[in-house]
Amino acid sequence: MALAAKERKLSRLGSKGSSGGGAGAGGGSCARGQRAPAGTQRRLFAAFFAFLCAGAVVFGAAHVIGASFRPVLKTAWPSATLNAVSSERGAQQAGVVSVDTVLPSVHIQHAIALPDHVLLMLRDGSLLPSSGQFECLYSPVNSSQLRRLPLSVAALPDGPSLVHCPAGPARVAVSLSLAQSAPVAPLQWDRLVYTALIDSRDNSTVVFAKGMNLRPGRLGVPSRYECVFGRDFSKPKLVVTSPVVSAAQEIFRCVTPVRIRRYLRMTTGGKSSRNNDEKPMLVSIRTKGRGSSTLPSIAQPEPLPRYNRHRRQKAHSMCVCTMLRNQARFIREWIIYHSHIGVQRWFIYDNNSDDGIEEVLSTMDPSMYNVTRHLWPWMKSQEAGFAHCALRARESCEWVGFIDIDEFLHFPGNRTLQDVIRNYSTKPRIGELRTACHSFGPSGRTKIPKKGVTTGYTCRLAAPERHKSIVRPDALNPSLINVVHHFHLKEGMKYVNIGQGMMLINHYKYQVWEVFKDKFSGRVATYVADWQDEENVGSRDRAPGLGTKPVEPKDWPKRFCEVYDTGLKDFVQNTFADPHSGNLPW
Repeated sequence: MALAAKERKLSRLGSKGSSGGGAGAGGGSCARGQRAPAGTQRRLFAAFFAFLCAGAVVFGAAHVIGASFRPVLKTAWPSATLNAVSSERGAQQAGVVSVDTVLPSVHIQHAIALPDHVLLMLRDGSLLPSSGQFECLYSPVNSSQLRRLPLSVAALPDGPSLVHCPAGPARVAVSLSLAQSAPVAPLQWDRLVYTALIDSRDNSTVVFAKGMNLRPGRLGVPSRYECVFGRDFSKPKLVVTSPVVSAAQEIFRCVTPVRIRRYLRMTTGGKSSRNNDEKPMLVSIRTKGRGSSTLPSIAQPEPLPRYNRHRRQKAHSMCVCTMLRNQARFIREWIIYHSHIGVQRWFIYDNNSDDGIEEVLSTMDPSMYNVTRHLWPWMKSQEAGFAHCALRARESCEWVGFIDIDEFLHFPGNRTLQDVIRNYSTKPRIGELRTACHSFGPSGRTKIPKKGVTTGYTCRLAAPERHKSIVRPDALNPSLINVVHHFHLKEGMKYVNIGQGMMLINHYKYQVWEVFKDKFSGRVATYVADWQDEENVGSRDRAPGLGTKPVEPKDWPKRFCEVYDTGLKDFVQNTFADPHSGNLPW
């Protein structure tokens, strides 16, 4: 390059000399001007040839390795967070999480002190190992930290994970060994707003709360209360209030403020896209007047399925809702049987089961059995749970039956469930079908029948006990009052009693003692005394003559046997039994 520049300079100088010099000088300059371009051309040719050779090598190599070549992208995002998340998942999958491992995703959102344990609710997205791989930590003031293994862990894909820790010292903050979040002081379960739903039909918020002590089956005075929305109820300027329009039992319905509706529309599925350090939007109940107080709350308002006023027919004609605890060994029979007779959708409200019910449900083909398990950890709240279920089922279910896991719809005559539903679906003023229950006893058994309850228990009391209901969710009173499995209806709606020859319920209430004694561990109904309490000992909700102690009477297998009834047993064996082995599908 330097040589070429020098030659160009000499060429310019030679051209100047030729303008004032002789022919000889001009001839010399001309000779030099011809040699310089030739050298430049040679160098350009060499460079061009080298470029072609290099290109041939590159493209040839690309052709040879093209089958395995893949582009690789590297993120400029800091790798510490990515490494933490990937190592957290990898450690859990490999089963190498120890009690001292800290998982970045685990964040304690709430702690609630229940009568016999502490419930920890984790933020959505928390990844938990099995309960034996971490510990519950208790931090008493001026004392050493206590460490205990959790009782159980429950999680669903679309909700928070729940950790059940053993009961610790009173008023002591609780944390987890694998959580980065600070210890959380537990709230008391019997004075708490625990969940809330947004009803777009009338722009109301349905709030579920313990601690106001409203009477069962009665409407309260709504003007005594107001709803409070906000992230910090201790700062009055940062909250929004709205009037309560109905109050009954544990359920309050209030007007949803415009600001709250706008906020929910801006979020995905009603859950804020806030960062992890920002407090969630909560709703609570406040008493009005002198000495007003606001209940502690963990309730983030969740929108119900959107109301479609143009829909002509709902997805399911018949659904079932139940609340249970530790009924995994019976649930397959209950679902398979009711699926055969016409139930299309199941809502399972799980009240702190720890017997592997999620594994049993996972074995059931979802294309055949449309089952949703909803974690409902709240004590003594069956009525509130049924109201919650009725609202969730309203947009997809024409009728919903509220029955227990030991109750089976039975049709002694020639009618079917579809016949009954079809008949009353054409009568718009009928909102509830009440069905008598026959209570079966141990039927001489001392061990759990291997082929299920429907074929194992065949002796019952002669007279029916109470009734259970199938309701139209659209017909329910806005207060959502319900007692003993039946609801108050809207004004103008009626119920009908279904004849026992058409439809009834076999209630396998008094099973073998191994099963029956679990009823002494606690009742889920709000206004029904636990059997170990010295209260209402003569109530029909108790087993006659047992008192308050879970001690098996010597004649237990022979009790509650007045009429032998094999109607449902015969139907089940004829319908479900394998013709060769006699085995039943459950």
